[in-house]
Amino acid sequence: MQQIDVSELQDLVATLGGSPPAMLLDVREQWELAFGQIQVPDAAHLAIPMNALAQRIDELDRAQPVICICHHGMRSAQVAAFLERQGFEAVYNLRGGTDAWSAQVDAQLPRY
Repeated sequence: MQQIDVSELQDLVATLGGSPPAMLLDVREQWELAFGQIQVPDAAHLAIPMNALAQRIDELDRAQPVICICHHGMRSAQVAAFLERQGFEAVYNLRGGTDAWSAQVDAQLPRY
């Protein structure tokens, strides 16, 4: 799994481009999603809580780059490692998660 900083996210999505586009996989709980989500043009978005991923893994395309996101980057790192063990090749973890995104990139996304 590759670790990326929030400052690199938009450039990574643009670089990966293509069809299918990079998937931003938000693994936070439903109550956390109510605070908002990271929005990046040209990226696909999917929210699957970490504890439901094993049952819903077929919703992901193994040919699609996946960028895992959570609140601080710990759960998403675990999910990224899980996806790699399942045979996903292009998996990234967003270091610092939505909290770092809010602090460094987009203050419109509430911190909690």
